[in-house]
Amino acid sequence: MAKRKPKNKQELPSKSEVKKKRVKKVAKKRVSRVEKTRNHQTMTEAAFFNWIKNSLRSRSRFWKPISACKQNAKRPYKGVNKRQKFEYQCNLCKNWFSDKETAVDHIIPVGSLKSFNDLSGVVERLFCEIEGLQVLCSNCHTEKTKQDLINIRQ
Repeated sequence: MAKRKPKNKQELPSKSEVKKKRVKKVAKKRVSRVEKTRNHQTMTEAAFFNWIKNSLRSRSRFWKPISACKQNAKRPYKGVNKRQKFEYQCNLCKNWFSDKETAVDHIIPVGSLKSFNDLSGVVERLFCEIEGLQVLCSNCHTEKTKQDLINIRQ
């Protein structure tokens, strides 16, 4: 099928109108609603404190009580999978799971970091001793995390 040609030039936009439309799209600049006060005016307060909390969490992976907690919940695997050597007991449901299906959980939630006043409490709860940690299966960990969030919001 052939394209229909317009009968007069008024149906076609002029080249300048097309350029103006393009310029309008490019000219719109995104305006930030939150003032960026940290890191040479590139981060908001929330982004800054999230960055600090993520940095602390990444370092907490090497905290010795976490590996000791997992070690206490470990036993040799006796099933048919020859590649699996150990299994871990969930502290809530008391069933046994592979390493990938478990997580070490803080009994007292670490909480949120929204200001420098919260920093000492977050560090204290994040880097707790073995008494403040437990091994949970992924299902129990998800349920406990949901319940913790509900309790925090109330």
